[in-house]
Amino acid sequence: MSTANQEEFINTIKMALGKPMAASQRDADLFKSDMSDETRTILERHKNRTPEGRKKLLATFIEAAGPINLEVISCEDVNSVTAAIVDLVRDKDPEWGHKKSVVAWRHPLIENLNLPAALSQQDVNVFFTDSKELEGENLRRHVIDSYIGITAADFCMADSATLVMRTRAGQARSVSLVPAIHIAVIELNQIIADLKELYALLKWDPKVKKEGLTNCMTFICGPSKTADIEATMVHGAHGPREVYVFVITAEY
Repeated sequence: MSTANQEEFINTIKMALGKPMAASQRDADLFKSDMSDETRTILERHKNRTPEGRKKLLATFIEAAGPINLEVISCEDVNSVTAAIVDLVRDKDPEWGHKKSVVAWRHPLIENLNLPAALSQQDVNVFFTDSKELEGENLRRHVIDSYIGITAADFCMADSATLVMRTRAGQARSVSLVPAIHIAVIELNQIIADLKELYALLKWDPKVKKEGLTNCMTFICGPSKTADIEATMVHGAHGPREVYVFVITAEY
């Protein structure tokens, strides 16, 4: 949007509200194109974050996750995550029916878990959303039938325990929304401080900016919850009733 378009847009809103625009406001550049000193500091902090700094963010994440019933599990490596998910699948039963099935994103981090082989001993099928067999109505049916959905994430904001997920081909958003249990797998270096750091990365970091926002970016803060009826908190009414985040702490 050019400066002229900015001014026209803002003036139209001001006129509709019946509020005259001061000269200083008319001349201001409302959408700065240069990086601010604050943003530069945030990016430098992110770039130079030490292993100890990342562990502190993990501690902040775990603390923020408690009050919102988000389960955060630190795992040393991929094998530890696989073992923990196998145990979780064994201990958790579907809300309806008896057949257990899992639907997962096709993502390098999830593929490294080798879940189809690990869960075969329990006779639990793992369906990946980019499979040719899972298209259209068939994909919807498998997502609905699966009681656990497994995804990765782009970032996790530590201060609010919020997962940030951009949608991509083969990574259906429904995997994190429809199954009763959502499992997200991330690495330690994907934990960032807060919303300011996220916005700074999206706008200015070359690697993150290259892909952009994609067609949707979802923020997930724990399991679905509502208190619409008699102010009684209920989990799982509009989405997963349980959310687990496995954090791989090994430095690669």
